[in-house]
Amino acid sequence: MDRIAITGGAQLNGEIPISGAKNSAIKLMAASLLTDEPLRLTNMPRLADTRFLGKLLTRLGASVDEKTGDQGAETVLHVPEIVSAIAPYDLVRQMRASFNVLGPLVARTGQAKVSLPGGCTIGARPVDLHLQALEALGAKIDLHEGYVFAQAPRGLKGAEITFPFVSVGATEHALLAAVLAKGVTVLHNCACEPEIGDLAECLNKMGAKVEGAGTPTITITGVAKLGGATHSVIPDRIEMGTYAVAAAMAGGEVRLTNSRPGLIDALLKKIEEAGAGVTETADGVIIKRNGSRLNAVDVETGVYPGFATDLQAQFMSLMTTAKGESRIRETIFENRFMHVPELARLGADISVSGGEAVVRGVEQLEGAEVMATDLRASVSLVIAGLVARGETVVSRIYHLDRGFERLEEKLGNCGAQVRRIHGEPDEL
Repeated sequence: MDRIAITGGAQLNGEIPISGAKNSAIKLMAASLLTDEPLRLTNMPRLADTRFLGKLLTRLGASVDEKTGDQGAETVLHVPEIVSAIAPYDLVRQMRASFNVLGPLVARTGQAKVSLPGGCTIGARPVDLHLQALEALGAKIDLHEGYVFAQAPRGLKGAEITFPFVSVGATEHALLAAVLAKGVTVLHNCACEPEIGDLAECLNKMGAKVEGAGTPTITITGVAKLGGATHSVIPDRIEMGTYAVAAAMAGGEVRLTNSRPGLIDALLKKIEEAGAGVTETADGVIIKRNGSRLNAVDVETGVYPGFATDLQAQFMSLMTTAKGESRIRETIFENRFMHVPELARLGADISVSGGEAVVRGVEQLEGAEVMATDLRASVSLVIAGLVARGETVVSRIYHLDRGFERLEEKLGNCGAQVRRIHGEPDEL
């Protein structure tokens, strides 16, 4: 398997364009199942996860045409008919979010057989809320041999659904199913992430009637049919935050373009509090640090607009060389400190107790061989490698390829010494 090698010590100076949001793109792709007309998505990221979902959609009857248009990378998805309503384990297991084809399949065809997504390295993340929402909309759900069998031969019906706790995935899944349901659906205690607003905007362009997306209460008035549309995927706030942390870590001056800094306001405030400069621009943000040592600051993850759990590992890397002691509290996912032992291999001083990590900043990290454990943890090791003395080699980077497009190129264009090692054994 491929690995990434980073030689630490180089400052970052230049411009990094931010790609379309992975977490939005994959739900928008699933929305193509709701219509027999083409859905054109622009500002599309080219990632392992979008390729995985493209394979699944092709199995279900979609044509997936990737091209470069006047707005950059775009994908045109067309599902004139559902040729199969079965999403097999060998495809769903590759990416949890592919489970979200269940709702659109039931909404359009009245039935579906979709594999349960299986375990997750950063926590259980059960799909109970997804299934409860579909049941509330009138689907009959049966679980058998690792598959969900869902049936609604007379169509889904509007319902009032209150989620017992905030769930991004369940909110999106219920939204995807309810747009073709008869009557009105009201979702309470919804997640407010910007990707949900992006999904709703696209669905409305397709002819849906969705109000309140981005607030705790979403109202969907079902329609009989959706049509095609063209929609631009919002910028990836996690990629934007990751490169903002990388710039603060390595020092120098980096301009992040095609981005919306308001989406990561909680992170940018912490970066400023640590001592780096943050300047918003017309199309993004500039992160600047003159080389002086940063100060330790505390963070606690939370639902949007709080500090994103998907930026916790990256920020922990930033704190490994900060002056003082920082406390990082994880409130969203259990098991999301698995990057700590790998950062320790680089010389970081971190102790974990339950959902809290204490990071005591050290003067210098040392390069070493490390192993990625999940998507966000993998890039946190790359960030640490930017300042570690000598060479850091990160293995199992298939995790990283799931969510970061052309990472070596984007960092390399700003002066980082980073390269991909192709096809070498993935072992330490």
